[in-house]
Amino acid sequence: MRHKAAFALLGVIAALAGCGNARQAPPAEAVRPVLVRPVAAGQATPVTYSGEVRARYESDLAFRVPGKLIARLADVGARVERGQALAKLDPADLRLNADAARAQLAAAESDYALAEAEQGRYSALLEKKLIARSLYDAKVTAYRAAKARRDQVRAQMTVIGNQENYSTLSADQAGVVTGVLAEVGQVVAAGQPVVRVARSAEKEIAIHIPEGQVADARAAKAMWVTLWARPELRLPAELRELSPTADAATRTYGARVRLLATDPVVQLGMTAQVALQTPTSDAELVVPLTAVVDRGNGPAVWVVVDDKAQRRPVEIRRYREDGAVLAGGVRAGEQVVTVGAHKLVADQRVRPVVQDAATAATAR
Repeated sequence: MRHKAAFALLGVIAALAGCGNARQAPPAEAVRPVLVRPVAAGQATPVTYSGEVRARYESDLAFRVPGKLIARLADVGARVERGQALAKLDPADLRLNADAARAQLAAAESDYALAEAEQGRYSALLEKKLIARSLYDAKVTAYRAAKARRDQVRAQMTVIGNQENYSTLSADQAGVVTGVLAEVGQVVAAGQPVVRVARSAEKEIAIHIPEGQVADARAAKAMWVTLWARPELRLPAELRELSPTADAATRTYGARVRLLATDPVVQLGMTAQVALQTPTSDAELVVPLTAVVDRGNGPAVWVVVDDKAQRRPVEIRRYREDGAVLAGGVRAGEQVVTVGAHKLVADQRVRPVVQDAATAATAR
């Protein structure tokens, strides 16, 4: 019985010792599975901007005189020729002004004729020494004043005559009516826009460029335009105008791209895409957008090296629809973590799982 009790006591002591050793042994490091994709190196992809086909020259036409609009002779979309009437004002007041100016001119002509005759008669009397010199000088002064008054009224008559013709608003160039800014019955002021006409001879594309890509747009190697309605059509173009200031609402810079080749299919208002071949290197390093992590100290990616995660600071050149284009920090072919990168720590052991196309599409 004593031997049995001793053996039992030794068994209990051995079990307790084993438990203590188990608590002191460090746990095995967990290996985290991560999805990875190799860094792709491909040809530089053109940067594209959506825009609208616009006319290079688009004018807001207005009357030179105020009045009441009595007729509008062109609608939006109408093609007009140079000199074609677009709108008319009520000419009654202008005609009355012209009649008053003609009456003033007739009175001024009569005063001038009388002053001229008086000056001639007094000149003859002065030669015979029948009048004083001062009386003759007064008649000469009256003659000169009457002549100046006649010339003034003649000039005013010309201006008023022109204003009478200004009651009809005509197109200064052939084009297309793109906007009607006043309707019949409305009283318009001089210079108030009534009709907007765009010249259809020269077309261009209006786009907006983000501030981070203005320099690339200025130095673009090549530029071309495609239409949403005709994607197979590719027209060469060039940057004609770039706004020096950003739009207050969108914070983008307005630009105009001129078409170097015209085609009848290009119509005003069409949706177009402008592609720019930027002056970057022939090959670009592209990683998925989910691979880029920024914890407040700059963008970085996690690269798997010898089954361990390493953080690599990177410089992002620009963003594309299929990923981020890097300017450096990684090499082509290296495996970057695409899912769960924000949970990794330096030198953490991982098990890379290559991400296939289906998984990548789901992740995006």
